[in-house]
Amino acid sequence: MGGDKTTGDEAGSSPPSNLETLTMAAVAAAAGYDREDGGGMAAPPGAGAREAYDPNYVPDSVKTFVAHLYRHIRDKNVYEIHQMYEGGFQRLSDRLFRDAPWPSAEAVAPYCDGDHVFLLLYRELWYRHAYARASSAPLAAAHRAESWANYCDLFSVVLHGVVNMQLPNQWLWDMVDEFVYQFQSFCQYRAKLKNKTEDELQQLKQFDKAWNVYGVLNYLQALVEKSMIAQILEREKEGLEQFTATDGYDYQGGSNVLKMLGYYSMIGLLRIHCLLGDYHTGLKCLAPIDLNQQGVYTIVIGSHISTIYHYGFANLMMRRYVEAIREFNKILLYILKYKQYHQKSPQYDQILKKNEQMYALLAICLSLCLQHNLIDENVSTQLKEKYNDKMTKMQRFDDEAYAAYDELFSYACPKFITPSPPALDQPLTNYNQDAYRLQLKLFLYEVKQQQLLSGIRSYLKLYSTITIAKLAQYMEVDEATLRSILMTDKHKMHAVDNYGKIVSSADFDFYIKEDVIHVMESKPIKRHGDYFLRQILKFEEMIGELEKVQFD
Repeated sequence: MGGDKTTGDEAGSSPPSNLETLTMAAVAAAAGYDREDGGGMAAPPGAGAREAYDPNYVPDSVKTFVAHLYRHIRDKNVYEIHQMYEGGFQRLSDRLFRDAPWPSAEAVAPYCDGDHVFLLLYRELWYRHAYARASSAPLAAAHRAESWANYCDLFSVVLHGVVNMQLPNQWLWDMVDEFVYQFQSFCQYRAKLKNKTEDELQQLKQFDKAWNVYGVLNYLQALVEKSMIAQILEREKEGLEQFTATDGYDYQGGSNVLKMLGYYSMIGLLRIHCLLGDYHTGLKCLAPIDLNQQGVYTIVIGSHISTIYHYGFANLMMRRYVEAIREFNKILLYILKYKQYHQKSPQYDQILKKNEQMYALLAICLSLCLQHNLIDENVSTQLKEKYNDKMTKMQRFDDEAYAAYDELFSYACPKFITPSPPALDQPLTNYNQDAYRLQLKLFLYEVKQQQLLSGIRSYLKLYSTITIAKLAQYMEVDEATLRSILMTDKHKMHAVDNYGKIVSSADFDFYIKEDVIHVMESKPIKRHGDYFLRQILKFEEMIGELEKVQFD
């Protein structure tokens, strides 16, 4: 919720379209909190306006919502918690709190027996809703620091206390996702110093410890280690655990909270390291999750998209183009098939935005690494419709090509951050774009190096064998320089994967033997089966349509 959150913005299963899917008991419960207040205290004048907000005023529907949510959490009723979290909270927010915050935690405490852990969860929702509604006026540093303190308290309870509850995976993913988003948002906020008021600058000085990058990383890493999720996933490979089969839930009366927060924290760490430009460490954090297998990360679509988006981007920046292409192809095909099932999700727009960004990243990958045989025909069709002209330009490596690379990268990259606090005793300037400019510069430098190699690749594709002397003559360079260019091409088209193995991104390879270059072009495997199946299905549809036609 809130802002442009790289892939974490998306919700998973769409909220119920009506209450018929609930049990009869849940219908009665939902009716209490999912309607306009009738009777009881009247809403204060201008309740929808932020300036008239009374933090102690609790509408009847909110009292009922809090009481039922608290009861379901105590009873570990995951299904009902999910319905209230995904449906009821969103509908109440849209109806009663579109332009104002929810009632304060202190005001709703009487309706949950003042339960400390429940109120921490409520505050997490409260601040998330505040961030989502703060597009017109950014939250003050004080509010951001209060949200940070609440996350610290909540994660400390999970890490050091005994949490005996089960929460929906959607909520636990959103918790980690929002934690990373608010860190990113705070870094961007404090980097825009130019137009800050004296009060805002004073708050930044006062809350200079809030959202410290080391604190954020330490909490996520602590959740990973305390949950022992890496060991759980390792034992699952040996058949000693049933983590994926149970979607991470504990059906023996235990809790899934620590386990799933640890699991999602690995994805959160990948995202943060991508924002910091440390792609190697980000991929290392995600290593325990095998993306080649069906995993719990795919259950919530926001988690699925965020994982692949950041994983693919990190691989792109590390020149592992083939791996990036494979994963982008899989997720884009998945979204193409299933996005209609998420149309009622409040995060549907974010799903579509991440979808467009990943098509842009795929276009970049395929322009730098001509491996079109790795993508599905349906994805290829969509890609050509969106970026065919730009991909044609990017093959030329001229000024227009650089402009196209710049445009696509700027549109599709994460919102990079500078994690260090500002020097407030120096002239105030905005430095929120510095990290982005640095990553763009490094990326375009890589593109420039690829341009120098494009000429030699076009020559090598024309020959199966050619002497170094002859190719040097064609390239108008001496033999020593040509050997250096050939070695550079080898380096640029090869990368070390996550397992330490050297993999090639080129569509052909070559070696030198006795001053003769031998070129080996890889032949793509032709897959005729899928083509024939699609044509058969189309033919059957045509026959079905023809059978409906009635002739006079």
